[in-house]
Order: sequence, then structure tokens, then C-alpha cells
Amino acid sequence: MKRLIPFLLMLAFTGIMLTGCNGNHGSTKKKPLKYEMNMKKNLFGTVDGKQVFEFTLTNKNGVEVKILNYGGLVTQLLVPDKQGNFDDVVLGYDSLQDYIKDTPYFGAIVGRYGNRIAKGQFTIDGQTYKLALNNGPNHLHGGIKGFDKIVWDAEDFIKPEAAGVILTHLSPDNEEGYPGNLKAKITYTLTNDNELKIDYEAETDKSTVINLTHHSYFNLKGQGNGNILGHHMQILADRFTPVDATLIPTGELKDVQSTLMDFRKPESIGSRIEQVEGGYDHNFVLNNTDGKMRLVAKVAEPKTGRKMEVLTDQPGIQFYSGNFLDGSNIGKGGKPYLKHFGFCLETQHFPDSPNQANFPSTLLKPGETYKTQTIYRFGVTE
Repeated sequence: MKRLIPFLLMLAFTGIMLTGCNGNHGSTKKKPLKYEMNMKKNLFGTVDGKQVFEFTLTNKNGVEVKILNYGGLVTQLLVPDKQGNFDDVVLGYDSLQDYIKDTPYFGAIVGRYGNRIAKGQFTIDGQTYKLALNNGPNHLHGGIKGFDKIVWDAEDFIKPEAAGVILTHLSPDNEEGYPGNLKAKITYTLTNDNELKIDYEAETDKSTVINLTHHSYFNLKGQGNGNILGHHMQILADRFTPVDATLIPTGELKDVQSTLMDFRKPESIGSRIEQVEGGYDHNFVLNNTDGKMRLVAKVAEPKTGRKMEVLTDQPGIQFYSGNFLDGSNIGKGGKPYLKHFGFCLETQHFPDSPNQANFPSTLLKPGETYKTQTIYRFGVTE
């Protein structure tokens, strides 16, 4: 019996080894690199004693987006080109301090009111509200300390098909001059379809105006890799809103036909930009404004083959061609951002809507819910 025990132990060990070689468990063959939906959270710094976190979302295709709860900033967006090479396609900074001290709104959530309000004032029910004049004679992007400069409360989530971050903020009555205690909620979601979804919600206890949007500067060649003048742009809009010298709409809804604003068919951004005084910084009146989600814009970069589609339920979109970038903004990796090194496509209601009776209303009343969605979808050209 004593001689039998070592033999039995040897057989048992051999069986374990043989079992371990079954299937792929013991294979030495290298597998192709695969991704799965993932979310990471890291401390990025502090602002006014509040913690700022960086949320990194990665989908099954390797697309990666980084989001801060400071300003709701999208600080990085890695997408592949037609060769499968990934690059960061949004402008931004390496440090939190650079975002705090600078104000090009790189990657930010903008509010309470995105874009301009003439003379920084509007009237609701006979009462006039006055806002900061932070853009010449006008109010821009929510004021001195808009939604791009606050630390939002944040909660992350992850599912097999999507991961994201929910940002919430209670904007108190009279913050930046706006009436009402406004509860705002922004949900970023990265899907396995290479979509970055942004859902906006808000409620108020007093009638107010609201126009939330997202302000990433995109460059499909990669951030800091030259200008965007060779990108092909298509905006599905038959009309636009002409502006005065201070970029406030005149009230006219003008046909794009035979104008420099006609992007109904793909046009390179640079083909006519020298004829546009100051460059593109215009609101386009999107077609099919029935409040339903639809494709409203397409952008493609010929050399990399990267493309971006924009879908929204909003009535307008602001196309901005990075006119005010002048090289003084030193971006990620020490790259200077020169004129036209990025473009913005900001889904929105029209600028100065609170003062333009013929524009779609931006009024939000107690008991109502402001709710809208925008999707930035990435792919490659065929």
C-alpha cells in the first residue's frame, strides 16, 4: 500500500496536467489584441477644495474618451484612421491648471446659455434680467463662471454595450444673473458603435432661459497636426442666421443658396474661408426641425480617412472654424494651436433667441423638463 500511494499521486498529478492542456488554456499561440467596454476613474486635481476626477471610457473597438467633472471637459478622444492607427482628435491641455486659466472652452459643457445674448439682457414676464458682458457688448456662453468652470457632481456607469458619466449641478437662483434654481444633468455615454452621446436635462423653479451645448474643437488629422482647412464639411441646412458686427443675429433666416454658407454638399472648409470675414462662426438653421433625432452634419478628413457624423434633435448648429486660435494656446504634448487648427460643431438653439421672437423659444418654465440629445459618431471613409 505504501508503494501504491506515490504511484496514485503521480497519476493524479499527470491528470491535472493533461486537463490543463485541454482547450486554449495552455495554448502559447498569441491572440489578437481585443478590447472590452471599460471605465477607469483617477483623481486629476482639485478646484476650490473640490476633487476633480478624470473618467476614461474605452469601448470594444479601442475608442477612448477622457472626461473631467470640471466643466464636463472632454480632454481626449482617441479614434482610428483607415489604417487602424489611433490619434487624439480633440484639442485640449495636459494639466488642469491650463484649463482653469484659459478660456477657449476646449471640450467644455457650455451653459446656462450657449452662444451670445445681445447686450447681456433679456426679459421674461415683464422683468428684465441683466447678465455679465464678457464678449464685447454681449453675454457669451453663460458668463464669467459658466458651466464650463464648475466642478460637477459625478457618477459613472458601465454596461456591456456602453459606459459613461452622469454629471449634475444645482445652479442657484441668480447665478450669473439667470433666474431660477436650475437642476442640470449631463450624461456622457460611449457606445460600441463609436458614438459619444451627450444627453442634457434641466428643471427650474422659476421661468428662465436655457441653451446647453458641447464645445469640443475637433481635428480629424489629430490634435496639433495642422489646420482643418482640408476637411470636407457637410451641414444639412438650407438657411443660416446672418449676424451683425458683434456676431448677434439680425433676425433674418437667410437661404444658403449662392452664399459662402452653402454646405449642403460636402465642401472643404478652406475653399471659401478667406472670403468669409473673420472666418466661419455662424449658426445654421437645420432642416427637419421637428424635435426628432436626425443626421445634421458630416465631416471627413481625406488623408486619414476619419469621418465624424453629428446627430441631434436641436434646431441649430454653430460651425466655428477656430478663427481666434493664434498659437498662444500650447496644447497637449506642447503643440501650439494656430488659427484654424480645430473646428466646432455646437448643436443648439439660435444665438440671442431670448430677444428674437421669431426664433424657436429657449424659455423653460417650472414643471417642464428641458431634454435634448446630441451624438458625435466616428468612423472611416470607404
